[in-house]
Formats: sequence, structure tokens, C-alpha cells
Amino acid sequence: MRQDAVRGHLDGLLLAVLEPGPLHGYAIITAVQERSGGALELRTGTIYPALNRLERVGLLCSSWQSVGERRKRCYELTDAGQRTLANERSAWTEFTTAIGSVLNPAAPPGLLT
Repeated sequence: MRQDAVRGHLDGLLLAVLEPGPLHGYAIITAVQERSGGALELRTGTIYPALNRLERVGLLCSSWQSVGERRKRCYELTDAGQRTLANERSAWTEFTTAIGSVLNPAAPPGLLT
């Protein structure tokens, strides 16, 4: 899948994979890839600036946690992040419904009797 296909949806993707609980950056990348069946591969150069931005605007919070023998920054949703995720899902449903209506119409106009 083209990288530009994710543009505009990255925030929603990140919020969605963090909904079950805190994850560190690489685990977020892996979760997106697994949940998309391998279709989406996010780069670290894309994800970390987005995570930092989402934290700055209050949708995520982060803390250092020990993962094995290493310390990694783990991110989790805030209450504002939960609300934003709900809004993202609603907007996505509206968007896909509208696009689907155009690309896959139930019946071409004028053929209804």
C-alpha cells in the first residue's frame, strides 16, 4: 500500500493501536502492521514525530518503562485521546460510506423502477 494512503489517518491509527493499553514505539509499529495484515508499514521517522505531537496536544501521555533489560518510552491514551479516537472512528465511517457510495453504487441512477 502506498505510504501517502496513510496520510491524514496516521493519528487515528496510532490512537487505535494504543486503545488496549500502553506500548513503546516499535510495538506500535508492529501492532499497525499486524492489524493491517502487513499492508501498512510505518517508519520510525514517521511515527515518533507523530507520537510526540499527539503527546504535546494532550491525546497521549508517556512514561519510561523497563522492557526486558532496556528502558523504553511507552505511550498511552489520555481521556482526550479516547474522545478523539471515537471522533476519528465516526469520521472514518462517514468517509468510507460516502466514498463507497460513489465507487460501488447499489444501482446506477435511472435504473430504479
